[in-house]
Amino acid sequence: MHGPFTTRPELRGRQGAVSSTHWLATAAGLRILDRGGNAFDAAVATGFVLQVVEPHLNGPGGEFPAIFHHADSGETRVICAQGVAPAAADIASFRAMGVTSIPGNGLLPVVVPGAFDGWMLMLRDYGSLTLREVLTPAITYAAEGHPVLPRVSRTIGDLAGFFKEHWPTSYATWVPGGEVPAPWSYFKNPDLAATWTRLIAQAEAASETREGQIEAARDIFYRGFVAEKIAAFLAAGPVMDESGAAHPGVLQASDLAAWRASYEEPQSLEYEGWTVCKTGPWGQGPAFLQALQILKGRDLSAMDPLGAGFVHLVTEALKLVQADRDAYYGDPAFAEVPMTALLSESYAAQRLGQISETASFDFRPGSLPGFEDQLAICGEVLRDLLGKGAVYEPTMAHLAEREAKGRGDTCHLDVIDRFGNVVSVTPSGGWFQSSPVIPGLGFALSTRAQMFWLTEGLPSSLAPGRRPRTTLTPSLAIHRDGRRFSFGTPGGDQQDQWQLPFFLRVAHHGMGLQQALDAPLFHNMHAPSSFAPRTSQPGRLVIEETFGAAEIEALRARGHDVEVVAPHSLGRLTAALREPDGSLRAAATPASVQAYAMVF
Repeated sequence: MHGPFTTRPELRGRQGAVSSTHWLATAAGLRILDRGGNAFDAAVATGFVLQVVEPHLNGPGGEFPAIFHHADSGETRVICAQGVAPAAADIASFRAMGVTSIPGNGLLPVVVPGAFDGWMLMLRDYGSLTLREVLTPAITYAAEGHPVLPRVSRTIGDLAGFFKEHWPTSYATWVPGGEVPAPWSYFKNPDLAATWTRLIAQAEAASETREGQIEAARDIFYRGFVAEKIAAFLAAGPVMDESGAAHPGVLQASDLAAWRASYEEPQSLEYEGWTVCKTGPWGQGPAFLQALQILKGRDLSAMDPLGAGFVHLVTEALKLVQADRDAYYGDPAFAEVPMTALLSESYAAQRLGQISETASFDFRPGSLPGFEDQLAICGEVLRDLLGKGAVYEPTMAHLAEREAKGRGDTCHLDVIDRFGNVVSVTPSGGWFQSSPVIPGLGFALSTRAQMFWLTEGLPSSLAPGRRPRTTLTPSLAIHRDGRRFSFGTPGGDQQDQWQLPFFLRVAHHGMGLQQALDAPLFHNMHAPSSFAPRTSQPGRLVIEETFGAAEIEALRARGHDVEVVAPHSLGRLTAALREPDGSLRAAATPASVQAYAMVF
C-alpha cells in the first residue's frame, strides 16, 4: 500500500544524512561523510559552503547557534557563536549621535563576528578532519564559481545603485565589471577564496597538529590579518545606512581579540516522550518550549493537524509566548531571565486559561513577581510600535512584495552520521545586504545589534559585551525510544512558528518528515518584529491557501485577520532523524527550490 503523496521522497539510508537550505552545501557535507568524516566535520564544511552559495542569507562575518548530540559521551550541548556588542556600544553614546533606533544595516549595528570561531570550536573538539579538508569545498566554490540563485541576482540588482554610491567595496565584489550577475551564471568571490587560502597556509605553518592548526586559525581570524583588515576598515569612517545618515562603526580590534565562542547546556523540556532542546534565552528558542508546555493542556492528538482548531490554538499559544519573549528574554549573563517560572506547569496552565475561542488582538506578556518594573518598561517601549504595519524578516520578502535594503536572512543545516552524532545549526548574519564588504576579505559583518533596545531596564537593552536576543533557533529532540531528531528553518520571528506545527505533526500525528514538511504552514504577525523598524500587525494570521477555504473561513469567524498566501510560500524547513536501529531519514522543504536533503 502506498503512503501519502509527498513533493519529494523522504530519503533513507544508514551511513549519513545531510539536509540544508542549498543543494551544493548539502552535497559538500555528504562528501565529507563519505570520505570518513563525522557529523561535526560535515556540518563545518556545509556551513562554510552556505556562506559562499547563499551570501544573501549568511556570511563569514555572521553568527550561529548550534545544538548537537555527541554519541560517544551522550552529551547534548549548545555552541554559542553569537558575537557580542562592542565595548564602545552603549545607549548613551548611540543617543549622543542622534540615534533613537539602531539601524538594520551599515556599520553602527556591527557586532563581533562569531561564526568562524564557532565552527572552529566544533571542529577542534568534535571533528576528525583538518582545517584544509573542511574548508576546501568552500574555497573551490568561491574561487571557481557557483551558480547564482535568481534571488541573489535580483537582490544585487536592487542594491547595485546603493552599493555604487555608498558602499563601493560591496559594488566591486557583487557587481564585478559593473555587471549584475545573471541568474544561474557562475559567480566567483576571489577575495574570499584568497582569505581562506592565506589563513590555512598561516595555520599550517604555525603547527603540525590538527588541533594546533585550528587554534592558530582562530588566532589569525581574531588577532591576525583578518582582524587587522576589519578594524582598519571600521576605523576609516562612517558609511551610509538605512536611516538616511552615515554612521561610524564602534567595533575595534580589542573586541575581536577578547571574544571566543562558548559551550552551554541547552534549555530543554519533556514532551510526549521527547526531550526537546533549544538555546538559552539569548535566542528565542525557549519560546518554542513555553508553547509546548502550554499545549500539554490540550489533547492535540485528537485534533486535525490541518484544521482551524489546531491553527487557532497553536497561534494563540505562540502570541502569548512571543509576548513573554519580548518582555523577559535576553542575555542571561547580564540580566535575570526567569526561565524556571516561564517553563513551569503552573504558569503554562495560567497562560492556557487566557486562550479563548476567538483571536486575541492584545499584547499580553505574563506577570511574574519581581519583574513589575521591567514589564512596565517593556509595555511602554512596545506600545507605540503595535499596529504600525508588517515587516517581514529577511528573504520572506516574497510575502510583502518588497526587497528592503539591509534585510538578509538565515540558513539551516542538519547532519547525522553513522555513529549517531547529530548536529543542528542555524547560520545567519553577515549577509551582503548588511554592511560593506571588508576590502581584501570578500565578506561583510553582522548587524545583529539592531535587535537591542536603546531604552534602559530591559534584558535586551544595548550594553557592551552583551549578546543580542536573536531569533536564531535550531532544534534537537531525543525520544526515550532512541530516536534523535534535528530540524530548523530560516525566517526570523517566524522560525519557531513554522517549526512548532511541523514538530507537533510528527509527534502527535505520526507524519513522516517529508509529509510534515509538505503540510501547509501559518504564522502570526502579532508581536513587534525583532528587526528594525520593529513594526507589527496585531491579530494578523498569514496562512497558506492549501488549508482550504472552509478552514480559512472558520479562522476568520474566530476573529483572525487572515492573509492567504500561495502553497509552499512559508518556511524553509529541513530535518533529519535517526531511528533506534541506526537507520537515517532526511527531508527538505518544497518551499525553497534550492533546499535539499541527501542520505546514503
